[in-house]
Amino acid sequence: MSLFIEASFESLNKYNEELCGDKVEIIRNRDSVIAVLADGLGSGVKANILATLTSKIIGTMLVHGASIEEAVETIASTLPECRERGIAYSTFSILQIFNSGDAYLVEFDNPSVLLLKKGNFADIQRQIRTIKGKIIKESRFRVVPEDLFVMISDGVIHAGIGGTLNLGWQWENVKEYIQRVYKPDTTAKNLAKLLLSVCDNLYMQKPGDDATVVAVKVRNPMTVSVMVGPPVDRQQDRYVVDRFIAQEGKKVVCGGTTSQIVSRELGKEIITNFNYFNPSIPPAAEIEGIDLTTEGVLTLGKTLDYLKKYCSSESTMQDILKLNQKDGASQLAKLLLEQATKVNFFVGRAMNPAHQNPGLPLNLSIKLKLVDEMAECLRGLGKEVNVEYY
Repeated sequence: MSLFIEASFESLNKYNEELCGDKVEIIRNRDSVIAVLADGLGSGVKANILATLTSKIIGTMLVHGASIEEAVETIASTLPECRERGIAYSTFSILQIFNSGDAYLVEFDNPSVLLLKKGNFADIQRQIRTIKGKIIKESRFRVVPEDLFVMISDGVIHAGIGGTLNLGWQWENVKEYIQRVYKPDTTAKNLAKLLLSVCDNLYMQKPGDDATVVAVKVRNPMTVSVMVGPPVDRQQDRYVVDRFIAQEGKKVVCGGTTSQIVSRELGKEIITNFNYFNPSIPPAAEIEGIDLTTEGVLTLGKTLDYLKKYCSSESTMQDILKLNQKDGASQLAKLLLEQATKVNFFVGRAMNPAHQNPGLPLNLSIKLKLVDEMAECLRGLGKEVNVEYY
């Protein structure tokens, strides 16, 4: 069994603090994905340094081949304690999920990690282990597609305390909320952003503590192949279309000339659509057997804008909701961001005379750059991206 592990996080800084006292490290290697959430004691610079130290030590040790057990022992042995309060300067949670479906969870003084299976809360059986006087909770189990893990710092369960809520947004409340809003197509990014936006509202936009949500979702792999531009050598048209069609998963064709090539080689008619859902984006078309057929450079340029905004730390729930619009760029961005786990670009490098007009916007002459930047954005989200040129 091969799985794709989708991981994303969002953080809120305590009001009037420049730095967040929570720190997240997401480490991907060939066999697994590791998510580390560290919460430094207090807030501001000191908490940020402590959380960064903790997450970096754990992350660096794991990258260099140490086991999680060794990393935990090192942290537990070296973390200082606050003399006045008698508690550790940094707490942490570590979740490692292997592509094979095995998983390992370690928690030290953070709120318990939540697990949802098909939208329903599931209990995680934990064992207590004492390392250097510190009580560590650990668990080993198997995961299946649609399992969703939510790691939170204590700023989440303190949201609204003494203000909008007397006792804060407690762990049970967070659990019930996640179950209520969960949908099968909910992505890790969407859930993390939604939870943080609720926290921000409960704090009335003035967070009394740093708050962080890490969402990790187990998914079945989904390949999306995108054919952009005609090949330089027309003799390769048939070969490229055959190779494109042979890919598993969903297929997208971008560009008028490219659509004509695919239509001709498949013997399928192009059905044009004149509905302008967005005046700045040409309408999409339809070809039987192709999941999405769009115009070329203008649509790709807008799609890249959506991808960059989605990946930005400044993105909002409104930016995510815009992906539900019906124009070709929104549909392509949603497909790449929320469904694809692997993306194949088939890029033709034939020159389009219409794009060489110096009076047209610059982005009409940089199709290859658009594809490169889209690939970079998607790789940053942990997706496998392959680009072939013809």
